[in-house]
Amino acid sequence: MNMKPQKPIPQPKAQVEVDLSEAETLKCDECGNYTFIQSFFLKRISPIVSPTGQEAIVPIQAFACGNCGKVPDNMKSQLDG
Repeated sequence: MNMKPQKPIPQPKAQVEVDLSEAETLKCDECGNYTFIQSFFLKRISPIVSPTGQEAIVPIQAFACGNCGKVPDNMKSQLDG
C-alpha cells in the first residue's frame, strides 16, 4: 500500500452560461450582410528576426464578409499595431 500523500483531485471549473439572444449580431459595415467567412492574413517573417533563423510565413485568422469580402477595419488595425 502506498503511503505517500496524494495530490488533491482538481475540481471542475464552473461553466458560465451566456444568453446569446442578448448579444449584438455584427454586420458588415460595407454592405450590411450578417454572415462572415473565415480567412487569413499571411505575415512573412524575415530570417533575421525569426527564432529558427529561417524565413517563415505566419497565418493570422480573420473574418471577411461572406457577401462583399470586406475584412472589418478593427481586425486589420489589430495586425498593424
